[in-house]
Amino acid sequence: GQNMLYCLICIDKKSSLQKRMVNRAEHLSYVAETGIVKYAGPFLSEDDAMIGSLIIIDAEDLSVAEDWAKNDPYNKAGLFQRREIFRFKHLI
Repeated sequence: GQNMLYCLICIDKKSSLQKRMVNRAEHLSYVAETGIVKYAGPFLSEDDAMIGSLIIIDAEDLSVAEDWAKNDPYNKAGLFQRREIFRFKHLI
């Protein structure tokens, strides 16, 4: 069937920039290896510190998107205080 887009919104735990940086290379490798991320980037604080992630995944269904999110090295490292996934329609 037709793949759908899923928007993954991840908010880092407070004062977790060091944890993010330590796991960043592994996270970026995972993104490259899995090949289903269409768009992605960090949320920034007003002083330009990375404080979360916005990731748009092209997946068959929600379970695939959830599986991707669960296996993300950032998630495995316990970086996030909150993680949500929504179906997303690219309109503009």
